[in-house]
Amino acid sequence: MGIKHIRKAVGGDRPRGGARTAARRRAAAALLALPVAGALLLTGCGAGGGSNSSDGDKSGGRNLPLPAPAGPTGGADRADPSGAPEATPSSGNLSTFALDVDTASYGYARRTLAEGRVPDPATIRPEEFVNGFRQDYQRPDGNGFSVSVDGARTDDGRWSLVRVGLATRPADSERERPPAALTFVIDISGSMAEPGRLDLARESLDVMTDRLRDDDSVALVTFSDEAETVLPMTRLGGHRARVHRAIDGLEPTDSTNLGAGVRTGYATAVHGLREGATNRVVLISDGLANTGDTDADTILERISSARREHGITLFGVGVGSDYGDALMERLADKGDGHTTYVSDRDDAFTVFCDQLPQNIDLTARDAKAQVAFDPGTVEEFRLIGYDDRRVADQDFREDKVDGGEVGPGHTVTALYAVRTRPGASGHLATATVRWLDPDSRAPHEETGSLETGDLRDGVWSSPNSFQVTAVAAYFADALRSGDSRRRPLPGVPTLGELASRAGSLANVTEDKDVSALATAIGQARDLDICTGDCAVR
Repeated sequence: MGIKHIRKAVGGDRPRGGARTAARRRAAAALLALPVAGALLLTGCGAGGGSNSSDGDKSGGRNLPLPAPAGPTGGADRADPSGAPEATPSSGNLSTFALDVDTASYGYARRTLAEGRVPDPATIRPEEFVNGFRQDYQRPDGNGFSVSVDGARTDDGRWSLVRVGLATRPADSERERPPAALTFVIDISGSMAEPGRLDLARESLDVMTDRLRDDDSVALVTFSDEAETVLPMTRLGGHRARVHRAIDGLEPTDSTNLGAGVRTGYATAVHGLREGATNRVVLISDGLANTGDTDADTILERISSARREHGITLFGVGVGSDYGDALMERLADKGDGHTTYVSDRDDAFTVFCDQLPQNIDLTARDAKAQVAFDPGTVEEFRLIGYDDRRVADQDFREDKVDGGEVGPGHTVTALYAVRTRPGASGHLATATVRWLDPDSRAPHEETGSLETGDLRDGVWSSPNSFQVTAVAAYFADALRSGDSRRRPLPGVPTLGELASRAGSLANVTEDKDVSALATAIGQARDLDICTGDCAVR
């Protein structure tokens, strides 16, 4: 999908929209997530500490609500059933969206490029590219968020890139966590019979069983042409042998009835619900539903009901060279959870050492962000990505409207293209994040702001983390070039220049994730992704 929703200083927002294109045929599914799953609940691998950078009052470590950003609200709830946001302006100087820490789009694009294939532009979500990298935002002292806002001018007229960075407290391996009640819903379709797939899953689940705490609980649901609860919610203390027997009995069978797997998984989770525990469904699949109920809305309704009534959230792990991106992402969205994509063992370690521990213990529910651009200094702006996470401006403080769930150690990045007015000087933007306490459901807010004088002179003379964010966004934009509705980002470099920038950043930062980004950009360049009148080459 391209970036279609353009705003002027009197331009508004578009609410959260529909689904993406349907999944493609199954080629192979790779169950790579579980080799390190045993460690995921024992330690957190989150980022380091920091202090709260906000100016808001505090009370007992909780952030008190702050005044709303200045400016009118606008926009109305709309949903495009095709999933494509419309380039339709509406009134207001606000941009409002639900927080999103998904990274599946970036992971799947890397896998596709490594195989010498061009990613489908419909699977490219820029926010999942920019959120695929560690950030150095300051961290709050307690629960809630810190808010950082910075920006840099591009070499394209009066356009700048403005970054809004949100961060939660660091994940703390020493902090006592609640017990975990995890329902693993695992694809055991025929392709899982290939060596290194289901056999590896069995071995990994055995290791996990031996390493979880006695007060943790595990349930196991499998699905192929039908779904089956092979292990109800079972407390590990005194019952590990029973869990091992269930794992050893896993065998591959036929096709993929994902709908049945999801319904049975949630029914199992509800039946084994534990008060005071983190109740979560972990879905591991390629997302290609080809048997039984394949209608996403019907499947989603079951997840939504379990979420509303029981607070069960979903963590989706996508696998396979062909991947049902649209369905897996919608499942996670409706399940108040997250989705990621695993292509190899390194990815699996990152997912289950870094990401899943952060998702076990929530720090914020229904989190939303709203950015107010000053019409005196800003002529035009647009949010890069978050196409299906938009929220109507007037619903920012409507806590019944769904937001995003965020755990400790997370950062969330939103990038804007902003054109300032000629000779503009003064206040540029105010960013506010609002969330509900996961236990009390009390609302809290935090805010940050940016002045025109704080804009750096150039993107490529900015701090390394800002440059990585820009490279990731430009790369995602290039991969969307096949979408005729796309509007290229300002100051766009060539893919060759992007690869060089990423390579230099990888050397300076010694960050393997940035090195992987440079490799992926080089692969896209070699595939000549951009052809015809494409703005990026």
